[in-house]
Amino acid sequence: MILEIAQIDVKPGSEVAFEAGVKEAAPLFNAAKGCHGLQLQRGIERPSSYILVVRWATLEDHTVAFRESAAFTRWRELVGPCFAGPPQVQHVEVVLGGD
Repeated sequence: MILEIAQIDVKPGSEVAFEAGVKEAAPLFNAAKGCHGLQLQRGIERPSSYILVVRWATLEDHTVAFRESAAFTRWRELVGPCFAGPPQVQHVEVVLGGD
């Protein structure tokens, strides 16, 4: 299992629109090849700062299959206008714990 962890900062005042966009886009992720769900977390001290965690079966399910799909284009249409800057994305795998 690969975790995509995206640090996303949104323009102040666009939090509600961003969260609504992520909610609308969730089925796009869930229907994507290799996606095993997602979670959106919002900062407490910085409420315009979010962490999006998406579970993928393989790295390529995210970086190739999803990013080259119409679903990715729609995802960016829904949330892109809210971005304060480009998301910072990394991929990780569990090496200890996570049972």
